[in-house]
Amino acid sequence: MSYMGMEDRIRIESEADWDKRVLPVTLYQMLSETADKFPDHDAVSYQLLSGPTDKAETLSWKTLHGQISQAANMFRSMGIGEKDVVAYVLPNCNETILTLLGGCVAGIANPINPLLEPEQIGAILRETKAKIVVTLKPFPKTDVAQKVAEAVRHAPGVQTVLEVDLNRYLTPPKSWIVPLIRPKIEGKLHADYKSFSREIAKHPKTLQFEDSKSDRVACYFHTGGTTGMPKVAQHKYSGMIYNGWVGGKILLTEDDNLLCPLPLFHVMACHVILMGAVASGAHVVFPTPQGYRGEGVFDNIWKLTERWKITFIVSVPTALAAMMQRPIDADVSTVKTAFSGSAPLPLELFRKFEKATGVTIVEGYGMTEATCLVSGNPVDGLKKVGSIGIPFPYTDVKIIKQTPDGPLECAVDEIGEICVSNPGVFVGHTYTEEDKNKDLYYGGTHLRTGDLGRVDADGYLWITGRAKDLIIRGGHNIDPAEIEEALTGHPAVAFAGAIGQPDAHSGEIPCAFVELVGGGNVTVEELVEYCKKHVHERAAQPRYIEILDELPKTAVGKVFKPDLRKRAITRVFNAALEDGKIQARVVNVIDDKKRGLVAQLERNGADEADVQKALGDFIRPWEWAA
Repeated sequence: MSYMGMEDRIRIESEADWDKRVLPVTLYQMLSETADKFPDHDAVSYQLLSGPTDKAETLSWKTLHGQISQAANMFRSMGIGEKDVVAYVLPNCNETILTLLGGCVAGIANPINPLLEPEQIGAILRETKAKIVVTLKPFPKTDVAQKVAEAVRHAPGVQTVLEVDLNRYLTPPKSWIVPLIRPKIEGKLHADYKSFSREIAKHPKTLQFEDSKSDRVACYFHTGGTTGMPKVAQHKYSGMIYNGWVGGKILLTEDDNLLCPLPLFHVMACHVILMGAVASGAHVVFPTPQGYRGEGVFDNIWKLTERWKITFIVSVPTALAAMMQRPIDADVSTVKTAFSGSAPLPLELFRKFEKATGVTIVEGYGMTEATCLVSGNPVDGLKKVGSIGIPFPYTDVKIIKQTPDGPLECAVDEIGEICVSNPGVFVGHTYTEEDKNKDLYYGGTHLRTGDLGRVDADGYLWITGRAKDLIIRGGHNIDPAEIEEALTGHPAVAFAGAIGQPDAHSGEIPCAFVELVGGGNVTVEELVEYCKKHVHERAAQPRYIEILDELPKTAVGKVFKPDLRKRAITRVFNAALEDGKIQARVVNVIDDKKRGLVAQLERNGADEADVQKALGDFIRPWEWAA
C-alpha cells in the first residue's frame, strides 16, 4: 500500500525506490542543508510561561545549527563516541533540543520521561549504559533533579551530569527569587556535576570531528507508561530522516509554524514534529516545560496560536477534549489543521471539536518501535473519521491472523494484527535486549505492532484494539474497543477505558471506567442501560462501570490501562475477602515481569488457607505484602 490518491505534490515513486533516493545519510547533513537554505528563518521557539506576551526565546536555523554543533563538540570532548550514550531527563526547553540533536550527532541520544520514578530512570540508564545525563538544576515546584540524583546513584556507569538552569528563561523579580528558594540535593554522588551552559560555551559552533559516514543507531527511546520497567527501542539515522522526509514532503514548508505542547521524550515531538521541521525549514513552538500539562496552557491555547501565527496544532485526544471547552478568544485564521496521534480519536470527540473550533482534525498512527510514522489521514484528501488513514510512502502494512495452518494475511475488512515495514523499522534489532526481539516480526520483514486492525476497500487502516488488551471471558474474545466506542458515543462521556476485571467463574468479565465532559451529568445506571442498547454483543456488555474525575493517562494522553486493571483487581479481591469475612486486604498491585499483575495483601491476622479459599479461583496471583 502507498499514500496515493492525493494531489500531485504527494504522488511519489514506488516503495521499492526508497533506498535509491538521494537523501542525507546523517542527521547533521540534513540539519546543515536546511540551515544553508533558510539561515534566517525561525527554527524553534520556547517560552517558560504560557501567557501570550510572556518572554520567549527563538533560534534561527543558523543559530540552532551552531548550538547543536557546540553541543555535539561538548559531548565528544567528554568521551562520547558513536556508540556511547547521552541520556536526558528534562522537561521541554531549548536545551532539550540541543541535547537530543547534539547527542545524536556525537553518539546516541536517550530521552527519558521525567515523570518516571527513580527506580525506572536508573534501570534505563543501566540498560543503555549512559555515560552522560543531562537534567535540571534543582528548581522550585519540580523534583526532576532529585529523582535523577537518586537514579544516578544506582547507575555507576554515569560519569557526568550536566545541569540545565531554567532560571535563565525568567525575568526579574522571579529570576531573583529562584536562587533564594532553590532546593538542595543531599548526599554524596559518584558523578561529576557540571553546568550545561558553562560547558557548551567552551566549544566552537562548527563541528570539530568528522560526522558519521554511514547509517547507524542514533537514539534509544524507552517504551511503556509509568509502571513496570520499559523496553528500549533503537532508532537509526535512516528512521529519523524518513520521518522528517514524510513531514517535509507531504505536510510542511519553511513557512509553516507548528504549536507542539507534546514532550520531547516522545517520538511524536522528536521524530515527527522536530525532524519534520529539520527536513522542511518549518518553525516549531514549544510552550512551557510541561507542554499541555503546563499551567495556563489550555486557557491560553488560542492566544498562543494567534501570537505565533500557527498553521498546525499538534495534539492528542485528551488535549483536544480540553481545548474544545475553551472559547476561541483570538484570531486563529492561520490554522490549517490539528494533528491527533498517540491514541484513537473517538468519533464524537472529532465532531464536537470541529463544531466548537471550526478546525479540522487529521488523525495519524505511529509507534516507538517503528521510529514513529506509519499512516495518516490526508490533510487535503478524503478523511475517514475514526480511521488512522493511509500508510505513508514507502510503508507497507499487512494484517495478519493466526490460524491452525500458521499466520495468514487477512482479506479486506478482516481483523488481525497490524504488521509494518518501512525505513523506520530496524528489523531484528528493534529493542536493545535481544530476547525482546524474538517473535517480533512477520516473515522476517514486518514488525508485529500488537495492535488489532483492518484495512478497508479504499486502503484506509482502522485500529480495533490491542491484541494484549483482549478481554477473554470464558474463552470468548472481547475487543475492548467495542465497549469504549459505545460509551464515548454518549454525550456526557469524554473518554472511556474498558478492561477485563478478574472473575472467579469466567476468568475475566468486561468492566469500564469513564471520564465525563466538562459539565457532563450521567449516572452509572444510565450508562449500563446505554451499553445494553449500544454494545451489540451481549457478552461484551460491561458488568461494572465506574465514573472517575479523570482517567489515568500517560504523558502523551493515552488512557493508561494498567492503572485501571490494578484498580479493578483491588476492588474485586477485597470484595471477595469481605464476603468471606476475612480481614486481609489488598494494599498494592505490582507489575511483576514474569507473573504480570500481582496483588499484595496485608494479613491483618488472617489465615492463609482462608485467603487462598477466597481468592484461589481467580487467575490473578496474590502474595503477602512485605
